[in-house]
Amino acid sequence: MKIGEIDLKRSWPALAGIGAIVAVLATAFAWAAGLLGQRVTNTTFLEDIPHDFPAGYRRAHGKGVCYEGVFRASGAAAKYSDARVFAQPETRAIGRFSIGNMSPYAADNSTSTVSMAMMLTADNGQQWRMKMNNEPYFATRDAPGFLAMVKATAPDPATGEPDPQHVEAFLKDYPEARKYLAADAVKPWASSFAGATFHAIHAYFLVAQDGQRQAMRWSLRPHAAFAAWSAEERASASHDALFKDVAQRLAKAPLHWDMVMQLAAPGDPVDDPSQPWPETRPQLVAGTLEVQRVFDQTDGVCRDINFDPTLIPAGMALSNDPVLATRAGIYAHSYNARLHEIGYGKATDAVGKKAAP
Repeated sequence: MKIGEIDLKRSWPALAGIGAIVAVLATAFAWAAGLLGQRVTNTTFLEDIPHDFPAGYRRAHGKGVCYEGVFRASGAAAKYSDARVFAQPETRAIGRFSIGNMSPYAADNSTSTVSMAMMLTADNGQQWRMKMNNEPYFATRDAPGFLAMVKATAPDPATGEPDPQHVEAFLKDYPEARKYLAADAVKPWASSFAGATFHAIHAYFLVAQDGQRQAMRWSLRPHAAFAAWSAEERASASHDALFKDVAQRLAKAPLHWDMVMQLAAPGDPVDDPSQPWPETRPQLVAGTLEVQRVFDQTDGVCRDINFDPTLIPAGMALSNDPVLATRAGIYAHSYNARLHEIGYGKATDAVGKKAAP
């Protein structure tokens, strides 16, 4: 069953990979956009999380592993920004690899989305926090559009697949999502974190000492070659295949990603994360991330970090991307909820303890 170039039968399994996260995020998107009539309070949002959600875990991308490493600046971005991370030779990096499934107990072959979070702390104490996925752009121009996509692509109980009429109605309102759905249907499944490219889908501004601003988007491009799972390999993959793979690789040598910045030209859509810029735009390599070791996410060094992508150092500025603003609210909800659970002793395996019998 097709709508234009979108094969719904092939698209649905890929979309189902993000379905577990959507139940939580959809309410947050609706809250941030004012779609629920009266804006809900923080307490109301937290009540919408499944009551049996494991205490102390992130509400999205619950399964992950932390890493330590170093970011080595190339100096190429220093002409555009006076942020210390682009000038000092090395900056400590703390981060997290995760998969796009809400459950911390999910199998690694349950979703095609792999993610990386990172916090860089410069020698002046300023931090740059970021969250990236292996998606080059967002599905819709705003958060309400994503909520509409979730509803439109929900499976019809009678067929187990999305209703084509619902999808077509959604695409009439959000035509930019057509390319996302078509690409998602044929998206290769990464067989390793090491070879994945991680994208910061939002635009930011580099701000120079004289106040000049340059819009840019960045991605982390791996030194390791990308290798996709075949359908057979994915079906037979072990429960923790991706996380075992990255640990085994790091036992032999560090892993590296280049931070590649794409510079916008006048007229490029800065506030719309669904619109990629032309590939002909100039690029620069701002530096290289070296991941040196991974460790369990029960360790508070990574566990207790809110990887809010709106937390940036001086020398950078946020765009007016509405999805970026919405993500900040979602991350705050998740962060506050899990720290509350940890602080009041409700968390068990999330902090490395066994549940009471």
